[in-house]
Amino acid sequence: MSEQVHIDGLQYINWTRERFEKTRDAGLHCVHVTITYWENFRELVANVEQWNRHFLQHGDLIMPVRTAADVLEAKRQNKLGILFGLQNCSPMEDDLGLVQVLHDLGVRIMQLSYNNQSLLATGCYEDNDPGITRFGKQAITEMNRVGMVIDMSHSAERSTLEAIELSQRPIAITHANPTFFHDALRNKSDTVLKALAESGGILGCSLYPFHLKDGGDCTLDAFCQMIAQTVELMSIDQVAIGSDLCEGWGYETLEWMRSGRWTFAADFGEGTADNKSWPKQPEWFEGAQHFNNLAQGLAAVGFDGSEVNKIMGGNWLQFFEQSFTPMQAAG
Repeated sequence: MSEQVHIDGLQYINWTRERFEKTRDAGLHCVHVTITYWENFRELVANVEQWNRHFLQHGDLIMPVRTAADVLEAKRQNKLGILFGLQNCSPMEDDLGLVQVLHDLGVRIMQLSYNNQSLLATGCYEDNDPGITRFGKQAITEMNRVGMVIDMSHSAERSTLEAIELSQRPIAITHANPTFFHDALRNKSDTVLKALAESGGILGCSLYPFHLKDGGDCTLDAFCQMIAQTVELMSIDQVAIGSDLCEGWGYETLEWMRSGRWTFAADFGEGTADNKSWPKQPEWFEGAQHFNNLAQGLAAVGFDGSEVNKIMGGNWLQFFEQSFTPMQAAG
């Protein structure tokens, strides 16, 4: 697919009509939205119900995306395409059959773990990483079959490498940066990124301050130079944007993201105990309205127009085309 599109590979927004309009008007054609972190299956269904109401109430602005063609249709209709993703495997509980059900509900991307050990894989904050579990191997096979992308953004190194090896289809790391740029627990080593590239996978580079060198003071030039170095390591066809943009939430939501229900104490993760607020975004990317700043920054560090278009959305579109169909129908 060669048509120019702008796609953000991960956002977590407290959506309102105003934010839908702002994101669409920024020139974005599709956003991978987080619909669960720690929720179980029934709680996920409630979130899908809320999204169905959004589609009814704001149908002039947004539409669901379940295929790559839907992204192009959203662009044609001047709407923002909404792609469902899960930042944890908790909604499938301990039931392999729910993978198909989740896909039927519109879920196209699922992380195998979110910072902690899950039933499927190890999160990046655990001290030890035994890799993909027996259940995880079955889940990977089933996700491959139905056309659900395996996302290892919050997973530990061995688990990520094993997921790449075990999956019959390319996986994604939707929102993270290389450790050569900033050595955060959530960022990925050269070993992981090379394996991801060799398998045909894709990396969405993150704008979340804890993933950036110098945090909220990171410059646009430094971020785009990082992308250039990552392209050299992987390829121009396998690097994209997954901003991890969070908007409209209070501190209690940040604590829910970090802590869920697995601890009675606040888990500060990449933050600090005296930081009771969201981290400050770089001034050149404070919201979706600044998405085009990335295109300008990429051009400034030497990418040509076709390369900018790939990073800004073309690579995601191609990946979606290859990933969302059931295995038996995949070309």
